[in-house]
Amino acid sequence: MNTQNLDSPNNFFESKVMGHPAGLFVLFFTEMWERFSYYGMRALLVLFLTSSLTDINPGWGWPREHAMAIYGSYTGLAYLTPILGGYIADRIIGYRWAVIVGAFLMTLGHLSMAIEIDHVFMYLGLGLLVIGNGFFKPNMTSIVAQMYKEHPEKKDGAYTIFYMGVNAGAFLGMLLCGYIGESPNWGWSYGFGLAGIFMFIGMLQFYFTQNIFGTIGLKPVESKEEVVKDENNLEESTRNPFSKLDLVLIGLISIIGLSWIINDPVSKITSLNLFSFQVAGIDGSNFMICIALALFFFILIKRISQYTPVLRDKMIAVIVLAFITIFFWASFEQAGGSMTIFAKDYTQRVLTGDSKVIFNIVNTLITVIPLAIISFVLFKLFTKTFAKYALGNIILALSFVIIWTIVIYMLSQQYSEVKSEVPATWFGILNSLFIISCAPIVSKLWESKYNPSATYKNGFGMILLGIGFATLAYGASTIPQGATVAAVSMIWLILAYFFHTMGELFISPVGLSYVSKLVPGRMIAIMFGIWYLAIAIGNKIAGTMGGMIDEITSKYSMTTFFLIFTFIPVILGILIILLTPVMKKLMHGVK
Repeated sequence: MNTQNLDSPNNFFESKVMGHPAGLFVLFFTEMWERFSYYGMRALLVLFLTSSLTDINPGWGWPREHAMAIYGSYTGLAYLTPILGGYIADRIIGYRWAVIVGAFLMTLGHLSMAIEIDHVFMYLGLGLLVIGNGFFKPNMTSIVAQMYKEHPEKKDGAYTIFYMGVNAGAFLGMLLCGYIGESPNWGWSYGFGLAGIFMFIGMLQFYFTQNIFGTIGLKPVESKEEVVKDENNLEESTRNPFSKLDLVLIGLISIIGLSWIINDPVSKITSLNLFSFQVAGIDGSNFMICIALALFFFILIKRISQYTPVLRDKMIAVIVLAFITIFFWASFEQAGGSMTIFAKDYTQRVLTGDSKVIFNIVNTLITVIPLAIISFVLFKLFTKTFAKYALGNIILALSFVIIWTIVIYMLSQQYSEVKSEVPATWFGILNSLFIISCAPIVSKLWESKYNPSATYKNGFGMILLGIGFATLAYGASTIPQGATVAAVSMIWLILAYFFHTMGELFISPVGLSYVSKLVPGRMIAIMFGIWYLAIAIGNKIAGTMGGMIDEITSKYSMTTFFLIFTFIPVILGILIILLTPVMKKLMHGVK
């Protein structure tokens, strides 16, 4: 094989798998194992924290509000740290080392969570996972972008393949970590530990195969071509540097926001409260976050007003879409919180007779077929890269031996049981399953003449999300007020996940695409930061709202709880659709 610099397009695309560089599939499997570990742990976290100390598989017996507070802070921080991790990689260590450092920290985080001797190990584990995710998450996609820099026509296909790796990992992680963690024969520690093992395998595979990327991601390099391109564009070359006041306010907002997001679960779980005061009858925590939000809006308005009219309009359009995104994720992320609680405590999951047989067959098909396809992709990668990267390929092969062993064990256990109890975590895999099944159809719609505008995509996505919660509200209508357990049909959860996934396909992939279209290249990093901030706020709101499930169901009903998540997305969806003429003007022809 030619050993010249692989940044050269002629050399880089020499070794191809399924029409793409072999290096893309190295990233595919690295990302797959990272998502395996992330979603495998996420599926177990709330269940572990809320499971009774006297259960056959005992947890920590926390109130749901406390568990959801720490869940919301963890998922929120997981979207904030990539802003810093991306900056460090861009300016100091490069993409590759950022990925390796991030993967190593996350491995330690998962293994720390597997140690149940003391609560401190879980807090340490979550902290390491948040920091590691910050290094890992933004830089994998950066490597993909660099690989296809000279082949933009192939980039959409590359990201589609990469996105399949994300969903394959999420699917397998929730399925297998969930099964092992919920099983009384194994327990939570083994579920958390399994997530760590595969994160470690992903790191080793990437480390020993990284030379396949040539010089991509080794060292930050400033592109003079990009600078010249910006200077040739009058709109983009109009600089708006941060003033000293801007930087001071950003620092203050960051300190208050970070303190608040950490203090929220800490103040609920312990007696320590950084904001144990009141101002004009307002709780100190609420007062401080209102101050931070007011400062954030001040600096946002101040800076936007300093841009040219056209760019100002486009940035306002991005902010409107980001606002919708906050409420999308605040509702969608109930999947790892209140919907998981609903699956565990309020859903009929014990199957016997024909229903058990049908479930076993369906579960076998949806597990074995995707895994067989991924194994085939692995084989194709071997044929192209084994000679040069034998150790990395052997490590990857070992991971699949382990996966197949666990899958065979899980299925054999389910077939041998007289009655089966569907794990509460199993329902989480439906999101990935529906994405893999429906994404190609939705993608075709976006490429057709029926491709709707950004506002219609966001509007329909929010309405679909609301419909998903409406099915849960209807299904929960038979649950008595204040009930802590029930047994409603699982069909309502399945339908909810289907509608939520369709909503995600309308909103999630489209958002970042419009950010990149609407703002100049030199400002993309800042606007991506604002976009991730919106997702982080949404995740934290998800934890806070989900933590109110007991309070709302005791005062009103479970149906009322889910109707809140029905009406808010539907109303916002209709509103953004009605704003279509205004948004078209703000976008200035961007479609």
